[in-house]
Amino acid sequence: MASKPLKEKILTVAQVKKMLESLGEEKLDQLQRRSLDYASKFSRIDTEKADILVKNLMKEFELEKEEAVQLVNCMPESIEEVRVFLAGGRKIVETSKLQRILNLLDEYRKRE
Repeated sequence: MASKPLKEKILTVAQVKKMLESLGEEKLDQLQRRSLDYASKFSRIDTEKADILVKNLMKEFELEKEEAVQLVNCMPESIEEVRVFLAGGRKIVETSKLQRILNLLDEYRKRE
């Protein structure tokens, strides 16, 4: 019998890394170890900053949580890259708004 997930939650790579590290590497199964390895290599900022940045993106730019998390996970470095993450909704986003989003990402990138 297939099990159903009890709850679904959208997480940043940094949050996944922190969760897996908190379990202790010796307790992780093979898939979890691979996930931790991936998260360690590809998390762009630490968990606390990632949480704050996601909230700021959602509040200041009225982004969906999924969009904000993808931006934080990838930390794009150009307007064109930011546009890719926001094109899924098929909405046109002004260049000035994209630049402001990029500026906010840059602020957090510089704090690392």
